[in-house]
Amino acid sequence: MWYDILLQAGIMLVTVFMFLAMHDIPQRFLSKLRFRGRKGLRAKQHFVRGAQLLGQARSAPSRSAASSLAKDAAAEADRAILLDPRDAASHILKALALDLQGFRTSALDSLDVALSPLASRSLSDRERGDALFRRAELKFALSRRGRVDSAIDDLTVAVKLSCGAKALLLLGQCHEAKKSKEEAVKAYQEALEMEPTLAAAREALDRRGCTLSQQSG
Repeated sequence: MWYDILLQAGIMLVTVFMFLAMHDIPQRFLSKLRFRGRKGLRAKQHFVRGAQLLGQARSAPSRSAASSLAKDAAAEADRAILLDPRDAASHILKALALDLQGFRTSALDSLDVALSPLASRSLSDRERGDALFRRAELKFALSRRGRVDSAIDDLTVAVKLSCGAKALLLLGQCHEAKKSKEEAVKAYQEALEMEPTLAAAREALDRRGCTLSQQSG
């Protein structure tokens, strides 16, 4: 019995890593595989199927096809969560599938669960940083009138957890939304230092530099 379980687990690991290598799916989110007997194995089977569906949704030829595949991916994530609610990866998978369907508020709720004390224990620091960045993206997209303090809090932690230039870029955009010019410039500069080819950060600095020079004049 245990030999069969371990054999299935090994096959699934190989399949998932090959799949994630071929598709643009955040590997740090979706490659955390821990098996807890038969129940955990079934949860990972649903997780793997959901990850495959999400990859297909992202490369679907039409919006309707993408939405349908993303819906199926979210359903597989729900099945995995039912079997193993403490695995943050399944909650993140659900959030990505919901976001692809345009359900940003629901996606944000799923990320909140993934980052809750119970589930976040299954994440490494780097994975937690990526999840915080994803949550900040949604908060920024849903924010109104510069209300981005919560997103800034997430991004500040994400940067400390080595999330990278993308987090610094979004941090700069959040500070711009708050009219915090100096903080925005600092974030953009740090993003460029980390990734010199980041065009969006360079354009933001050029734009902000013109504004500051005009004001000083």
